[in-house]
Amino acid sequence: MTRRVAVVFAHPDDDTYGVGASLALHAGEDVWVTAILTTSGEAGLISDDTLATRETLAVVREREDAAAWRALGLEPDLHYLRYPDGAVRDVLRQELVGRYLEILGAAAPQVVITFGPDGVTGHADHVRVGELATEACHAARAEGLPGFDRLLHGGLMRSQMDRFNDLLRARGLEPINETAPFQPRAIADERFGVVVDGASAYERKLAALREHATQAELQDVPMELWRAMLQTEAFVVAWPERSPGEPVLRDVFEGLPPA
Repeated sequence: MTRRVAVVFAHPDDDTYGVGASLALHAGEDVWVTAILTTSGEAGLISDDTLATRETLAVVREREDAAAWRALGLEPDLHYLRYPDGAVRDVLRQELVGRYLEILGAAAPQVVITFGPDGVTGHADHVRVGELATEACHAARAEGLPGFDRLLHGGLMRSQMDRFNDLLRARGLEPINETAPFQPRAIADERFGVVVDGASAYERKLAALREHATQAELQDVPMELWRAMLQTEAFVVAWPERSPGEPVLRDVFEGLPPA
């Protein structure tokens, strides 16, 4: 039973954080994953100067991203568009929507996953990517292209954030300041239409995050706390419109026929 999903994100590691567990649950199944990374993260952190230089970081981060997907048990069709990290807003709207539409149209995904309006962390690249990927999906539907049954915006549930902050406080640590630059922002639980319990894929997601070694993933917070933030992945159903009181889905493909 074939499933087809496409994910559109800004930087290498956005995909691991955003959909790692949800898609790892389908590793070994007949699932086709298309992953679009708009930048290669060349403006990101270099945690150890033996891993990369500023000149090589983009190439290294692409390799890290591919390794992270393998750690999840998946071999997606990877597209690195290599637009400037930190300057996605400077790319012509029509150009980037066109690039997305070209790749997504060829992939014919049942499900497309990208950022919502908050970009999870408010990062300008995240916000712009989510905005234009959403526009490309609506354009594909308007053109009558096959697929595009469901558009999901990844986000962080308020209950997740509150639990994580409680755990931090219990250890004498500062809670997350959601107004600070590049910090995660939570949205109300009732807005989410898909909530995936990734418990059985949690260790694989951790292994995948560790592949992003240049970014020193998971090093700032005690490891025993990460499950509270990483195990559950939640998505707002951006299309089709979700009716009030409609049951929350437990898988990104739930309720869809095979591709």
